[in-house]
Amino acid sequence: MEIEVVEWIPAFLLVLVRVSAFMLTLPFFSYQTIPQRFKIGFAGFLAWIMIFNGDWPVIELNYTFILLVIKEALVGLTVGLIALLLLYAIQVAGGLIDLKLGFLIANVVDPQTGTQAPLIGTYLYTFALLFLLATNAHHLLLDGVYYSYEFIPLDQAFLPFGNEDYAEFIGITMNTMFIIAFQMSMPIMGSIFLVDVALGFIARTVPQVNVFVVGFPLKIFLGFIFMLVTMPVFFVLVNNLIETIMVTMRTLMQLYGGV
Repeated sequence: MEIEVVEWIPAFLLVLVRVSAFMLTLPFFSYQTIPQRFKIGFAGFLAWIMIFNGDWPVIELNYTFILLVIKEALVGLTVGLIALLLLYAIQVAGGLIDLKLGFLIANVVDPQTGTQAPLIGTYLYTFALLFLLATNAHHLLLDGVYYSYEFIPLDQAFLPFGNEDYAEFIGITMNTMFIIAFQMSMPIMGSIFLVDVALGFIARTVPQVNVFVVGFPLKIFLGFIFMLVTMPVFFVLVNNLIETIMVTMRTLMQLYGGV
């Protein structure tokens, strides 16, 4: 029994590397508000469960083990990063809304990522995370970590980076992110655009009215109303975004596995 346990140590270390890399970039699990000790402990606990619930090859500790470690780290970092990139469509949509409402001048520091983020973007991003937790979508992310070994075996030493499909995949992913961001922001941006048109007519017909003084608080007030009215549509788009994230993660893992 002791010999068998020793034989599985290299496989456990490789699984731990991939799971830890996922924890560094995966949405919700990678945020700075989560303590680092919890991330390390959770990654170790998850790797320990996975190693005893799968059929793993016996890995030898030789020079190829270093290549396997690098491969596992790249898989976890890039697959988690592509999911985080798509989720940032909400921040992009919030930035577009802030641009129309005049809030872009007041960027705030997002405690989850430690970077500056648009005001409305942070507001919508928080609702999206709560929706992600309410629908158990974070469980789907963990499923993606576990089932990644179906596409990328543990003993696969190299990733086929020479495949030309990667360029097409990156282009489609970026295009999808901006399309989703545009869909989320379009109802409010379109409504505020009509408000700007109305203020332009008022400025031409009644020159005595200072539209710059009246327009700024008016657009903020109407923007909040439009945001409240279109919130159900926003959650529908967030649900579609989560499904797109799962499909994109699976597609990238298929490219890595040469499927």
